[in-house]
Amino acid sequence: MKRSDFIKGFLAVSVAAGALALGATAVSAQTKWNLPNAYPTDNPHTENLVAFAKDVETATGGKLTITVHANAALFKAPEIKRAVQTGQAQMGEVLMSIHENEDPIFGIDVVPFLATSFPESKKLYAASKPAIEKKLASQGIKLLFMVPWAPQGVYAKKDLNSTDDMKGLKWRSYNVGTARLGEMLGMQSVTIQAAELPQALATGVVNSFMSSGGTGFDSKVWESLTHFYDVQAWIPKDATFVNKAAFDALDKPTQDALLKASAAAEERGWKAWEAKTGWYLDQLKTKGMKVQAPSTELASGFKKAGETLTADWLKKAGADGQAVIDAYKKM
Repeated sequence: MKRSDFIKGFLAVSVAAGALALGATAVSAQTKWNLPNAYPTDNPHTENLVAFAKDVETATGGKLTITVHANAALFKAPEIKRAVQTGQAQMGEVLMSIHENEDPIFGIDVVPFLATSFPESKKLYAASKPAIEKKLASQGIKLLFMVPWAPQGVYAKKDLNSTDDMKGLKWRSYNVGTARLGEMLGMQSVTIQAAELPQALATGVVNSFMSSGGTGFDSKVWESLTHFYDVQAWIPKDATFVNKAAFDALDKPTQDALLKASAAAEERGWKAWEAKTGWYLDQLKTKGMKVQAPSTELASGFKKAGETLTADWLKKAGADGQAVIDAYKKM
């Protein structure tokens, strides 16, 4: 073989090897994340997450792709936060108050009658966000955004003229506050997460619960229950967060794109729930449910129970919790 031919061959092999290396780098640069949540695909929370994932993929040119796993298909609701902490999932969305046992700050938005309108809820979020971010950061999690549900009301299969009428009901609880409320009002409390609620209603495991019109619609509550009392006890919020190590591993442009998409998702999510709150209640009426405001006596009973629950929360939260509430009330 001539020396010139050898050199040409060597160069050809080198170029091919370089191309393969570049290809491998391009493939490795594409990051794929999983984002589990606990709600059906047509729930506003899930729809918002899908739009968020699309925004991220578009903004990064496909460099970061996020797959949303709806309806607790990947992890059940109570497992999602832990999965993100341990890196089993890079991201997750969960109702923050179900983790109140870890820290009272996670349950501040379900302190009864503290924030019952969307404007009040936004103020409470602004006041509590730094404390929530700090706690999550200590667990290796970065908060990206939070989106509310609709104000919470009570579902039942009979007339509720006062809280005395609730004694003996099989009550679905989903966090500390709802479990404690069931206990205070003499009900049989059963912990049921959103994805499990339709079956629990259909089989009679529970026959009453407190939640939004959205949850009632998702679970086709009219097939089992007949009444909805618009108590407007609180407005809970879902948090979408990311494993801090996974976020830190992204390059700066990708981090910026993720944060920008998060801000857009938060704004879009709040608007969606404000717009659909009335729509959900109309759907319950259309399906034959009695949707009504609570009687004076029923509302009074809930407020009395709420005062006890608020005192319980402040006792657990201490000075830090009181400081957040004081900041909120000054806004």
